[in-house]
Amino acid sequence: MNLGTLIVGPREHVVAVADLDDEAAAELGPLLRVTARVVETLCRPEQTYVCTWSHGRDARKHLHVAVQPVTAEVRARYGGLRSEQLQARMLADGDEPDIAEVEQFCERARELFRAIAG
Repeated sequence: MNLGTLIVGPREHVVAVADLDDEAAAELGPLLRVTARVVETLCRPEQTYVCTWSHGRDARKHLHVAVQPVTAEVRARYGGLRSEQLQARMLADGDEPDIAEVEQFCERARELFRAIAG
């Protein structure tokens, strides 16, 4: 996925949103909102995708929620694709951001999460 994509996942083994207990479900919404705010602040995307994945090879594996910034530059790099088609192409191509850029982004994201959390 592109630089700025963050993955949110439950601590306990869960394969679907429907399987979250009440406490985890109550925590998920605010956590996704804060995560999207971090991504929006740092990346200034045209749109931020928030989508769930749980696929394993033959069955559901573990719940992951991708919070992905999508800019015009990202879409142009992938022929104007959007939504799941964009994500599928990105994953198939195997392009990975530069590790130094990822580390810089992560440090900035950590600082912003701490600031938002108070």
